Amino acid sequence: MTSQNVVGRFFDVQGGQVYAHVREGDSPALIFLHYYGGSRRTWIPVLQRLDPGQGFVAYDQRGWGDSTSVPGPYGLEQLADDAQQVIDALGYSGYVLVGHSMGGKVAQLLAARKPAGLRGVVLVAPAPPAPIGVTEQMQEMAFHAYESEEAILQSIDLMLTHGGLTPELRRQVVEDSMRGGEQARLAWSRQGMVHDASAGVSAIEVPVLVLAGSHDKVDPPTVLAEHLLPLIPTATLTVLKDTGHLSPLEVPDQVAAHIGAFVARL
Repeated sequence: MTSQNVVGRFFDVQGGQVYAHVREGDSPALIFLHYYGGSRRTWIPVLQRLDPGQGFVAYDQRGWGDSTSVPGPYGLEQLADDAQQVIDALGYSGYVLVGHSMGGKVAQLLAARKPAGLRGVVLVAPAPPAPIGVTEQMQEMAFHAYESEEAILQSIDLMLTHGGLTPELRRQVVEDSMRGGEQARLAWSRQGMVHDASAGVSAIEVPVLVLAGSHDKVDPPTVLAEHLLPLIPTATLTVLKDTGHLSPLEVPDQVAAHIGAFVARL
């Protein structure tokens, strides 16, 4: 992020510190939670397209980006605790959780706790609350997907994108995926993917916007319509055009516009 009012800072979490980019600005602030394999950088194209006055924090979840040195556990409940600690440290009176994929599942867990100040949730290509059709083979694939540059590029082309990415963004995805700690990769593929949060999410009372990619092979719109929407009474689904799973990188214009409109309605 080159914007002069974005500052880098560390936040204390259990066992260490996570690194974040923070912009003071209009409330409700946006709390960005990245996908399995990503980092705070995944959100940069979206952040650059938000209203320049919008306050936000985008941080590297433990085990990823510049937070790889933070020890485990790396389970979803711990990641939700981390998000709460970041929010508490910033002292936001009102905020919106914006979670992508794995980050979307973390956002669901945190929102189900009904934390003070939560105004709404945006779930971008989120993992559904309950594991739908997750096989051991899929778990193995997820664990090994980021083992080498070749494997990551194959994942980008076969699973994660629809229209492809610029060479710069492909490089970024490779770098972020390879930086992730092995234990963090293990935690999502072995535990996070099959973590069943379905019992709790019906408690979510704030508005929830689900943004699903038209060509998402990981969490398709049909799966989210069937296995997420009925569980969260306040949720509505919008399909993003011409994108796969990595919509914050593929179609940041659409993602930022929908987030902006959602916040304006609050």
